[in-house]
This record gives sequence, structure tokens and C-alpha cells, in this order.
Amino acid sequence: MAENAPAYDYIILGAGSAGCVLADRLTEDGRSRVLLLEAGPRDRNPLLRVPILTGTFLRGRGYNWAFEGEPDPSLGGRRITHPRGRVLGGSSAINGMVYARGFALDYDSWAQQGLAGWSFADLLPYFQRSEQFQDTEDEGGFHGRDGPVAVSRPEPDNPLYRAWIEAGRQAGFPLTRDFNGAQAEGFGTFHFTIGNGKRVGSAHAFLRRAERRANLRVHTGAHATELTFSGTRCTGVRWMEGGCEFHAEARREVISSLGVFASPTLLMRSGLGPAEELRQHGIPVRADMAGVGGNLQDHPAIRVHMACTQPITLHRLRRADRALAALVQALVAGTGPASRFPLLAGAFLRTRPGLDWPDIQCHFLPGMTTGTIRWNPYAKAGILDQHGFFANACVLRPHSRGRVRLGGRDPFAAPRIETNALGDARDVAVLRDAIGLLRRVFAQPAFDPYRGSEVLPGAAAQSREALDTFIRDTAVTVFHPVGTCRMGTDPAAGAVVDAALRVHGFQGVRVVDASIMPNVTSGNTHAPAMMIAEKASDMIRAANR
Repeated sequence: MAENAPAYDYIILGAGSAGCVLADRLTEDGRSRVLLLEAGPRDRNPLLRVPILTGTFLRGRGYNWAFEGEPDPSLGGRRITHPRGRVLGGSSAINGMVYARGFALDYDSWAQQGLAGWSFADLLPYFQRSEQFQDTEDEGGFHGRDGPVAVSRPEPDNPLYRAWIEAGRQAGFPLTRDFNGAQAEGFGTFHFTIGNGKRVGSAHAFLRRAERRANLRVHTGAHATELTFSGTRCTGVRWMEGGCEFHAEARREVISSLGVFASPTLLMRSGLGPAEELRQHGIPVRADMAGVGGNLQDHPAIRVHMACTQPITLHRLRRADRALAALVQALVAGTGPASRFPLLAGAFLRTRPGLDWPDIQCHFLPGMTTGTIRWNPYAKAGILDQHGFFANACVLRPHSRGRVRLGGRDPFAAPRIETNALGDARDVAVLRDAIGLLRRVFAQPAFDPYRGSEVLPGAAAQSREALDTFIRDTAVTVFHPVGTCRMGTDPAAGAVVDAALRVHGFQGVRVVDASIMPNVTSGNTHAPAMMIAEKASDMIRAANR
């Protein structure tokens, strides 16, 4: 028997990139009673704020759901890992902190699909509302300075970053000062959600101030299990916490911000999803919605690794004593190499002439891997255990589509993630072209003082067949999954929510997270997820006045 909790005006499920924004905005009036449920713990660990430890948390399980995809035939049967934050702040507590909005054309294409209010001109004010832009230049007025999310540009501290940007210029590509400004295309350095050398996730930016309000209640260790309904109206939610089941009613709305994997599985466990799949798990069908869990997209990526002839790379930090000193400096002073995420430089590029806009994003690292500490000095050295550098390239607008399915009726069962990362041959072709482009950049004079041999794919990999084998053997995603509760006008065509993010055919329930994206944006997805929540908060308040 579920224990009944008090009724609330709004119940928000998931305290991630979007959920924390909603908790803040929906409690600003001081009157609306809001319940926020988060399955993970509080974000009290100070190491979560240290930028360079991102890789440690992405590979670990302490604050990470660490989902694993099903064997992927498009990758030769390999499984892709899908780290997702399991802590206040969600994935914003463990992500790479790159602040990238994508291109205006991304959002204009949403509006062209009949989604009024979702053009870039409509959405720019919501990006700006969150932003506390700390750079000195804002050509064109694209940024906001009064929001809670610090957005800064750490100064590149390694000559290899300068070599990367100059090599791009030498290869004939444009340079840009601001990937979120008037010209996103070209080589440059990224902005990050880092303030004073510390990570600024959604919990730190939004939830800290919201929790000072008496009208917000936050439960951690609270795992949402099922939405409750009266007819077609969502009335509340059931959740497990401390081994007990609870139920709370929502007088106005329940909002799922559980993310790309958990929002669709919650809908399915509540009877909203593909009817055949629900029946397989013994779940009564409330609505046959084939689009729930479909349309899964991510950015598939490859890397080109080069040996470096000078001992100036991050390889030096793989010695534990040096890594510890850098960690202490970052914790105490917010300075030093650990106070930055090392993928500081990158590019948005077109792999071939005639494309309307860039089709790949690159990140450059002055090291062979994002791992910075070799905890076991006696471990056998691998091919990447040397001084070197790499650049990755991801497909910005992939054609491949995957699906999220229920792992079982048990609400604690992990979702079945059918990634299908390279199911469409067009995405393989883009990555093949990207390898050629990166080789061309690394061959420029700017890298002459540093360039050693090509480690991966290796100089011998030149033919189409050899490159395609390398791609399918090594490609990963860059942890930008979206689309599994797609926004659209036609439920019969797979749309799950409408332009106001209301679940089609139901009242009192919305989905507000990256799962609503019809198409993945051209870049990292944290900034768009916050924007979606900023816009949703206005729509929710307007509908419930």
C-alpha cells in the first residue's frame, strides 16, 4: 500500500539539466507548491565540482546510471555505454561542461515542422535568461549576463591548442571567436559552464536558490515508478524511497524531466507506449503510442590520434603525484590544469564543398586520452600510453535512429537501449570524410614542431574498406542522446508531445527534457536542455494562471 504524500501544484520528476531549471522557475512566485523527485543522492561531493574529473565520473558508477546499450550490429556487435547523471544536477553534474547551443537552423527546422514558437529567434531569449556570460566579447548581443549559469572561456594553456587553431587556418577553414555567436563555423575555443574554476551544473545554478523557498520540497533517493490517471488526466505519481512506496497528487501538472532513457520508460510503465511492447510486459495499455521510445539519436564520433615529439601533453598528469597536486590546486584555489576540461579547442566544419552548413563538430585534446591519472604504475602500457594529441569528429545531424525499450515491468530494470549508432551508411560516409579532414589539418605546418606518427587509425589505413572497418570498430557516441519523446504535431507519425510539451491525448502531464527534440541539435546538448526548460516554465505558468 502506497503512503500518501501531501498534494502539490506541480510534481517534477528528475533533478537534471531541465528539472532543476523548472524547480527554480515554478517556485519563483512563492505560492505554487512544488515537489521535485530525484533518484540519485545529493551532490555534496566536492570532487563533482572539479572539471578535469569529468572522465572519472563518466566512467564510474557512484553518480552515474552507467547504462549499456544492446549489442549494436552497426558496430560489429559492440555495446555502447551511455553515462547519465544519477545525482542532483543529473548529467550536468558529470558532463563535459561545453556550452554549445547549436545552430539557428537547427531550431528553425523545428519551427518548419509546424512547431510554432520554436524558431531560433523565439528561443534566443531563453538561452540568454539562463546565462551569466563571463567573456569580454559578445559581438551581436547573443549572450545574457544576468542568469545563474556561469559561462566562461578558460584560456588555453598549452601550445598545442594554438597549433590546432592555426593549422585550421592554414588548411583553409575560417576561425571564430564564439561558437554561440553570429558565426559558429570554423576553428576556435569553446565556452564552458565553469565559474571560478569550478563546474556550474544545474543544481548549483538553479536548485541552490530554489531550495531556500518554502514552497519547494526535494526528495533524493526517490525513484519514480508510475504516473497515475483519472481518465485522460494525469493526477499524480508513485515512487519508491527508502524501501517504501509513496504517492502524491498534482493539482496542476506532473512534469517528467527524467531524460532520454527514463522519460519514455516511465510513460511505458504507465501504459503509454507501443501497445505490443506493453502487453509483452503485462502492462495495461492506456494509449497505443508507437513513438514513445523511438527516434533515438546521438552524435556518433571517431578520433584521430597522433604521437607528439615534445613532452608537453597531458600525459605528464597521468603520474599520480602530479595529478594529486593539480587536484588540490583546483579544489582550494580553482586554478591550474584540473580547473579546466581539457577539450578546450575545437571546430564546426563542413566535410565537403556544397554543404549548406557544417556537418561535423571536432574537439581537440593535447593528450592521447581523456584519462589523466594512471593509478597503477605497473599496468601494461597501451598504444595510447605516450605523449600525443587527438581530435575527434562527430556527425552533427545523423540519419541513424535507435530505440529505447523497457527492460521489464520492474521499475528498477535498466532500459534496453538499441543504439543503432551507424545504422545508416550516410553517417559512416561523413565519418570517413572527417578522418581525411583531420589528417589534412594535422599535416599543416603549425604541427611541424610537434607531429609524430599517426597512431590511430594509422598510416596504413587509407582505403575505403580499411577506414570503414576502423570506424565500425572504434566509433562511439559523445553522450548527446535525444528524441525519444519527440515533439510534433501528429501522434500517428510518432510525435509524443505537442509544441507545448504536453503528452498528446492527455491532460496534466508534460515531458520537459532533451527527449522532446525532433532532431538532435548541432552540438552539445546541455545548453539546449536548459533552454527547453526555461521555455517550458513560461508555457506551464501561462497555462495555469
